[in-house]
Amino acid sequence: MGDTAENGTAAQDGDERQTGADPGPAREPAQGTGQGTAQGTGQGADQERGQKLRERRIAACRSAPRALARLGFLGPLRERLALLDAAADVYDLDETADLYGNGVVEALEERVAGLLGTEAAAFFPTGTMAQQVALRCWAGRTGSPVVALHGLSHPEVHERNAFSRVSGLRPVRVTGEPRMPTAAEVRDFDEPFGALMLELPLRDAGFVLPTWEELTEVVDAAREREAVVHFDGARLWECTVHFGRPLEEIAALADSVYVSFYKSLDGFGGAALAGPATLVDEAKAWRHRYGGNVFQQFPTALSALIGLERELPRLPEYVTHARVVAAALREGLAEAGVPWARVHPEVPHTHDFQVWLPYEADVLAEAAVRAAEETGAALFANHWDPKGPGLALTEVYVRAAGLEWTADDVRAAAADFVRRLPGAKA
Repeated sequence: MGDTAENGTAAQDGDERQTGADPGPAREPAQGTGQGTAQGTGQGADQERGQKLRERRIAACRSAPRALARLGFLGPLRERLALLDAAADVYDLDETADLYGNGVVEALEERVAGLLGTEAAAFFPTGTMAQQVALRCWAGRTGSPVVALHGLSHPEVHERNAFSRVSGLRPVRVTGEPRMPTAAEVRDFDEPFGALMLELPLRDAGFVLPTWEELTEVVDAAREREAVVHFDGARLWECTVHFGRPLEEIAALADSVYVSFYKSLDGFGGAALAGPATLVDEAKAWRHRYGGNVFQQFPTALSALIGLERELPRLPEYVTHARVVAAALREGLAEAGVPWARVHPEVPHTHDFQVWLPYEADVLAEAAVRAAEETGAALFANHWDPKGPGLALTEVYVRAAGLEWTADDVRAAAADFVRRLPGAKA
C-alpha cells in the first residue's frame, strides 16, 4: 500500500501506522521568538521521550520469551537474511538470477495468478505503485478518472494524495463510516465513477470485512453503474476464514486484485497486481514508466515464494486463534476492573484487531513496555494511538508465536497490564 517513509522502523510500502511504528516526529516550529523556542524545546523533549519509549518497546518485545506475534521486519538483518535459507525449497537456485522481471519474478507472478485464479499477475515493488497503475489502466478503459473508495482506505489516509498528484485520478469517498461501504451507498452515490476500490479488510476501521452476501451486493451495485471493481487486497490472504470461500472465489468477484507479500506473509516487501492478461500486460508497461521495473528483485521474490509456502497455509490457524485471544482479552480486562474497554471487532474478522482503552496513549504505552520488560510476556507490542481525550487504541496481531498462548495466559497478562495503570487496585 503506500511508500512514504515510516517513522522509527523500516516499514515497507509506507504504512505510517505499520506494525511496531510510532507516529513520526513533529515538524519543528519556527525559531526566532521566545514562544517558538519554548514550544520547540517542549516538542523536542516529547520527541526524545517518545523515541526512547519506542526503543524500549522494540527491545522488550524482541527479548520477551513470549509474544503474540514476531514480525520479521522488526528483527535484525541477520534474522532477515536467514529467511533465504529456505530459498532452495521454493525455487531452483541453479537458475540464472532475474533481470528486469524475468526468472524467479515470473515464477512468483505465475504462482500468484494460480492462487487467485486470474489469467495473469505482475510483480510490483510497492502496493502504492501497483494500485495506481491498476486504476490508471482502468481509467483509460472506462473513460473515467474517478475512483470511488472508502474515506478510511489506505490511499486516502496514508499515501499523500498519490492518486490525484501522480496518476491524474480523482478519488471520491463513498462513506467515511468505520465500516465497509453498503450496496445502497454505492448504488445511490451522487457522482459517476469508473472504478470502485474496496479494501479487504479495511485496516483503519479495525481490519473489518463485510459478510459474503454484503460483498457480492456491493460488487453487483458497482456493476449496475457499469463500473469496474478493484480489490485492495493487501491482506486478502487471511480473508478466507471470514468469508468461508477460497481465494480464487473471492478474487473472482473483482476485475483486478492487489496483494501484498509482507503484511501477512513476512516477505521482504513487494506486491502483485492480478487480473486479465490484457490488463496485466498494460500494467507492466506502466510499471516500467513508474520506475518499478527493477534490475534485480530475486531476494524479495524468493522471500515472497517462501511466505506463500510457509505462512499462507497457516493463516486460517492464526485467524481462529485470534478469536480466542480477543475473547480472553475482553474477559481479562473486564475482570481486572477497567472501567470501559473495547475489543474491535468483538470476533476478529482476520488475525488482527483493535483494542480501545480509556487512558492517555503515553500512559498505556508505558504500562505495556513495563509489563513486557518485567514479565517477559509482550501482550501489547504495538504503539498506542490517541483517539480523543483519555482514549487510545492499539492493534493486536496474532501469528505463529501467539499460538502458544492459552486463554488463561491472555487473561493473566491482561490483569498484569492493568495493575500497572494509574488508579489500578494493588
